[in-house]
Amino acid sequence: MHHFETIDGVLHCEGISVPDIAREVGTPFYLYSAATLRHHFQVFDQAFSDLPHITAFAVKACSNLAVLSLLGREGAGADIVSGGELFRALKAGIPAGRIVFAGVGKTGHEIGEALDAGILLFSVESEAELELINQVAGERGAVAPVALRVNPDVDPKTHPYIATGLSESKFGIPTRKAVEAFKQANALPHIRVVGMHQHIGSQITEVAPFVEAVQHAADMVNTLRAAGLTIDYLDIGGGVGIPYHADTAEKPPGPGVMAEAVKPLLKALNVTVITEPGRGIAGNAGIFVTEVLRLKQSGGEKTFVIVDGAMNDLLRPSLYNAHHDVQPVVKPAASTRKVLADVVGPICESGDFLAKNRTLECPAPGDLLAVMSAGAYGFTMASNYNSRPRVAEVLVDGDRFHVVRQRENYDDLIRREEIPWA
Repeated sequence: MHHFETIDGVLHCEGISVPDIAREVGTPFYLYSAATLRHHFQVFDQAFSDLPHITAFAVKACSNLAVLSLLGREGAGADIVSGGELFRALKAGIPAGRIVFAGVGKTGHEIGEALDAGILLFSVESEAELELINQVAGERGAVAPVALRVNPDVDPKTHPYIATGLSESKFGIPTRKAVEAFKQANALPHIRVVGMHQHIGSQITEVAPFVEAVQHAADMVNTLRAAGLTIDYLDIGGGVGIPYHADTAEKPPGPGVMAEAVKPLLKALNVTVITEPGRGIAGNAGIFVTEVLRLKQSGGEKTFVIVDGAMNDLLRPSLYNAHHDVQPVVKPAASTRKVLADVVGPICESGDFLAKNRTLECPAPGDLLAVMSAGAYGFTMASNYNSRPRVAEVLVDGDRFHVVRQRENYDDLIRREEIPWA
């Protein structure tokens, strides 16, 4: 569920109309609902309330400081994949003891920053990374807590770019090498093995892959313990899908359904369970608001609705051919004709689109469109391509809104550049 609702023909976010916000901040912009973020976090967290657990929000999904702070105040931890995400999580007030650090390319500098901060654990992706963490910890006279990430070779039945648990993916240590890798880790003087990690992908819409993966993890934990290793934490990843199509029967199983399916396996292990929801918390808690600039007819029957938002602002449609519902912010008159349209931006690429082949009530220049389900992997994937300043981020909390990231200006585009002969 979410708190975006059309009232008297006008889209509202909680208690505020979207056109009112647009008049104040301009377009395009991202708009988040605090009530939705809180509710979604609570649903995830309560799904595992009868087990020792940490709900570590996947910062890569939506890394705005205000969003992270709001979730941290609710009790969230943070799943991070870079030193920058560590910096953001700490700045937002998330305790280091609730932060887990994954990712295949951690640098020595990032590892040192995480050790100095005192994070809960590193999710180690390879034997080579294990050696580096041991080295960096040794230089500091420290011992690094680690959970080795095991790749279970489970098909999550999602887009190949966001499937992370297959044998051909870059993530984790193959199952056949896992026991030896854990033993290697346990023998290193500046490493303390505390757990195991696995994550099979994102936007997963079926229960079966989760159950298969957790069964694999439970078997591995028992094997590791039989070999004399300590496993106190089991990170089962995230990836619970969300509905992107409002007008279809698409209903991915929610976190409660997923949890009930895997908890019998987890309860027998006597571990602290770590989950890493990102999209499931933030996805439907945010929209992208853009203004129609003009309409253009193709040589055929198609209309191009040209808007001021673009692929540099919201990359998912171009990168994944991902679907986002697009709806008018102000409901048009019943007599408005319908058109087959592509919603496209100003970027100089044919791949610059927010929606393709949609039947829409024909908008007019100046109309606002809402691109729904844009709270995850929206602003975090934005760029300055075509020298376009990145957009504002706005958070609504009840009957008030806050600009939680100012829109960039042209000076921001060149702030760190120099002309050597000027």
